[in-house]
Amino acid sequence: MFDKDSILELVKSSYSTAPFYKEAYCGVPENYKDIKTLGDLLESNYKYRSTKIQLRENLISKLKNKENPFTGIIGFEETVIPAVKRALVAGHDILFIGHIGQGKTKLAEILSENLLSPIPIVEGTITNDIPTEIPYSQIISLLQDKDIYRSIPEFFVSKDCEEIIKNNKLNTKIKWIDGKSRYRYILATPDISVKDLVGQIDVVRVIKKGIEVFDIDSYSPGYLLQARYGILCLDELPVLDPRKQVTLLSVLQEGRFTTGALPVFFKPDVKIIATANPIDYTHSGKIIEPLADRLRSHIETHYPKTLDDEILILIQEIDMLSRKNTFLPIFILKTIVKIFQSLRNNPEINNERGVSVRSTIHSLEIMIGEVEVIRSIINNVITIPRLSDIYCIFQSSKFELDEIEDTTENKIKFLNNTIIETIKEICKDYFEKLINAEELLSIKNEFKGKSFTVLQNQYQNNHHHNLLEQQQYLNKPFTSHLKNSDGNASIPQTNRVLLYSEQLKQFPFTKKIVKKAIDKIEEEQTEYIKKAQKNNISTNLEYLDYNNQPRDEEFGKQEETLATIMELFLEYLRFSNPPLLDRKENKFEYTEI
Repeated sequence: MFDKDSILELVKSSYSTAPFYKEAYCGVPENYKDIKTLGDLLESNYKYRSTKIQLRENLISKLKNKENPFTGIIGFEETVIPAVKRALVAGHDILFIGHIGQGKTKLAEILSENLLSPIPIVEGTITNDIPTEIPYSQIISLLQDKDIYRSIPEFFVSKDCEEIIKNNKLNTKIKWIDGKSRYRYILATPDISVKDLVGQIDVVRVIKKGIEVFDIDSYSPGYLLQARYGILCLDELPVLDPRKQVTLLSVLQEGRFTTGALPVFFKPDVKIIATANPIDYTHSGKIIEPLADRLRSHIETHYPKTLDDEILILIQEIDMLSRKNTFLPIFILKTIVKIFQSLRNNPEINNERGVSVRSTIHSLEIMIGEVEVIRSIINNVITIPRLSDIYCIFQSSKFELDEIEDTTENKIKFLNNTIIETIKEICKDYFEKLINAEELLSIKNEFKGKSFTVLQNQYQNNHHHNLLEQQQYLNKPFTSHLKNSDGNASIPQTNRVLLYSEQLKQFPFTKKIVKKAIDKIEEEQTEYIKKAQKNNISTNLEYLDYNNQPRDEEFGKQEETLATIMELFLEYLRFSNPPLLDRKENKFEYTEI
């Protein structure tokens, strides 16, 4: 037990003596996890380091140790990240300028998670109250059950925190919270009020506690104080009207704010990271000039510049919902990515609105959903997307036409044309170097008088070969659309069609090329797993692993894998120059040129 004199001596020593501990992070004792009470904290001589110092010093430490503090951020290595490093070392608040889906808010989250030190707060407080930030005279009063004399109208800790310390003294429980817990995200909308930002008098508290309206105990914290000692991300800042933007000026300039209702000022020590769309950022009056000036670093973001970067982002971000029996061929991922990169760079698309990377991610997710609905769930077979599954992505494709009328009909037509052109390009990339002129001639000859049938819902059953008789979808060729022209689901057909492996018995030269393609795809899967690991991506890699699939005696894998590769090859033959096959209804059929 501590008597009054020993408490006084402990606090005096702690407040007047420099820290002597070895740091785990900027300002954090190496043994911080053992510090569990206010007494422990005072004995350690803990001193809080400001948010801007934490971000700066932790970044410098990681750079010296050759650690990557921006794990999960792909494609910004040579452009955005160097600018962010400069800004953090300079202690700047940041405005990210870029189209939707460019990773602006993700970058703010990463900074909170990787570059903010843990801090000790009094357990049970909601304004991240650090007890050693209480002035010396006030904490002595709290520990000795005396009334606090407040010489300045400044908020240090909440009344709840003061009561907890009064009741528990040096045994007050301390909880260490990380930077991720001190990150607050706000999507700027017109209905956000000034009170939402700075806090307000809570009438319910006044009634319940029987306190005066202007007592600090009546205060309910807003976003700025909820993000105290952390990062406040203001997404789409220009949407806030000028009056609300003015609220942020004193925080950026002086590090403090008032509520206008209470005779108290607050110092949140918060780092502000804001985002803006280029069209809003450049529009006069969208961000008031004094605020733009105080956000000292303006950093432009961009969409992934390479195919590999966007594929890696896709692998990292896709929500697989704990699917187990699924395989994602890289050529399918390439097709999805190239579709949206093509839309993004097309002059007929409204580039002021942008085409988000989220559309790429959501479209792969919806394509996998299509596979499950059409083949996998009912038949309990592995989920592997095929090119025939890709025409369902309209519902997840967010873009706006610029040169022609932006109607649903025009957008579907535009997207389908983009899909076809992309498939042509992907097929050419895979087979142009894989097949020589002699083999191509042999394949041309073996298709004479024969056809190869492709259906989206063609599948392998463990014991029987049959077709899925579905309730909602047509047994459609893989280049058909999901619905009839009137928008209604087509009536299912019931036909019997040989499986891909059985049909291939009639095409020995084609089988030879398909086997070569399987080997190439297996190599590519391994290559992308290595690329992902090099970029510190650990999620979803099992879905790329070719070796995770069931074995097949002849092809090494099962029918579903063969189906997706076979469809890729048939499309190559259809789009070769000159074309070797023509699609008639639900068949790929050789046509003499």
